[in-house]
Amino acid sequence: MAVAGCGSSGARQDAAEPSGNYPVEITKAKFPTRQRLAQIVNLEIAVRNSGEQTIPNLALTVFVDPNADRPFEVRTDQPSAANPSRPVWIPEHGDPRLAGASGSAGAQTANLSTFQFGPLSPGETREAIWRLSPVHPGTYTLTYQVSAGLQGKAKAINADGSAPTGKFLVTISGAPPNAGVGDKGQVIIQPPDSAPKKTAKSKKAKSKKKG
Repeated sequence: MAVAGCGSSGARQDAAEPSGNYPVEITKAKFPTRQRLAQIVNLEIAVRNSGEQTIPNLALTVFVDPNADRPFEVRTDQPSAANPSRPVWIPEHGDPRLAGASGSAGAQTANLSTFQFGPLSPGETREAIWRLSPVHPGTYTLTYQVSAGLQGKAKAINADGSAPTGKFLVTISGAPPNAGVGDKGQVIIQPPDSAPKKTAKSKKAKSKKKG
């Protein structure tokens, strides 16, 4: 996760990063576990600085396959593949964004799976949002990790001292999404679980109609 240095002074870029542990709280980690192709979904991760010192540089690392080139890709072993990394999700241009803001945020680092969000004051919360389009069906595990810096000197920790990290087990269906037309003629894409369920009452009514 190191960022390449520049200049001729020979000074290390991580010289200004303080060493220490910085308590954080993951106040939101949200990602639909059942998805469909062509459905836009949000990956939402919010982190609060629960300590008494400013976090030097809040960073989020997200990945499906640690060996892939980019965060939302997996690596394939097919010898005929021109590019061994295959996208599972495609993020919207400029993402991630901060909740409530329209502009992009989270500068990508030398490790393309890591995004830095700058200093985080005590008590402050920062929520990052990626808008993703699933493009390959299957079941995948998406992992996220929180860091307090890019060089490993500043470490983010949970209240119990453990590393702040988590996972989502996601299944992407290759079936077309449930779609309907609204009152104003707009196309409405419904979530996978939105199909109406048959109730005991509806079954009873149907049997009466047959009789």
